[in-house]
Amino acid sequence: MQAGTEGAPRRRRVRKQVKWGLYAVGLFLILEYLVLPQLAGARKSLNLLGKINFAYVVAGVVLEAASLVSYSQLTHTVLHHGGPHRSRLLRINLSSLSVSHIMPGGTAPGTAVAFRLLTQSGVSGADAGFALGMQGVGSALVLNSILWLALLVSVFAHGYNPLYAVAAGAGVVLMGLVAGVVLALTRGRHRSIEICRRWATHIPFLDGDKLAIQTQRVADRLGQFLAEPQVLRRAIGWAAAFWLLDAASLFVFIAALGTIVSPIDLLVAYGLAQVLAVIPITPSGLGVVEGVLIPTLTGFGVPQEAAILGVLGYRLVNFWLPIPVGGIAYLSLRFSGEGWRQRLRHARDEVSSLEEDTVRRTPDALSGVLTTRARRARRGTAARS
Repeated sequence: MQAGTEGAPRRRRVRKQVKWGLYAVGLFLILEYLVLPQLAGARKSLNLLGKINFAYVVAGVVLEAASLVSYSQLTHTVLHHGGPHRSRLLRINLSSLSVSHIMPGGTAPGTAVAFRLLTQSGVSGADAGFALGMQGVGSALVLNSILWLALLVSVFAHGYNPLYAVAAGAGVVLMGLVAGVVLALTRGRHRSIEICRRWATHIPFLDGDKLAIQTQRVADRLGQFLAEPQVLRRAIGWAAAFWLLDAASLFVFIAALGTIVSPIDLLVAYGLAQVLAVIPITPSGLGVVEGVLIPTLTGFGVPQEAAILGVLGYRLVNFWLPIPVGGIAYLSLRFSGEGWRQRLRHARDEVSSLEEDTVRRTPDALSGVLTTRARRARRGTAARS
């Protein structure tokens, strides 16, 4: 028994080491074969920095900030009832984004942080899980729709590319899975809940009844969401604004170097990079996005120097800047509240009320002590007699 208990931590440690080893190998391969070949000519591009338009750079930062605000509006829309204030949702999303950009495994670590922060903000677990699921899946569906429209136009303009089929196929699989889940939770709700209950009985540390209750709540929330077309349209609109504003930021960073790329070509390159970045190899597609964007934009006629510097500038704002900003947002959520003067004032009030309560109760407490001592004395006298 003791050997088994000692072997379990060892197996978990080995699995953890293997997982991080695979992540390291995947990151090395991406950097070796996708990113570094593109950055080899970056030194030749440094002369473009003297010609950069800083007004466009500021516009790119503003567009990226507007994209993040749109994502928070999407969160507020899918929560719909009883959600936190928009400013708090923005800080929650920034905190989640910061974690996703640090930890490998795709968006899963950031989603876990967002779930915990939402539940700490008063959102029920079922509503938080539904909102995060709808936010992630819904935004992915909107991204694939934008990519498909851009691909249709690009096929007629530039011809067929095998990479297009990969991205379109991934979108078809995603939409098929989402459609299946929606049908299972709406048309076949009772059967789906019963299947979840049965499966949970075969999984250790999982309560089938609790899972069935949570599934029922998610199904009810999904039915309410689909029954409100206005909310659905707003969610689609905010998801589209999130992706389009982010793509516009990339467009502006390239334009800051004196190159104007076709919006359709930009959306195709952007969509391909974002779809492939979903593969949980590196944190939020680090290396994948750069390795897809630069050669794709170059293939569409963008000068290599402008593509390299434009993508790197965009990723500086899109990937790296949210890490410290999200960390500050997380600290503001954990230590938010009153100012230090208000805290001191309330602390004094609490101490004063405690002293008054102690003084008020002291006579009663003293009389109780005296009565107890008198009883003990009488008992001792009776025992001696």
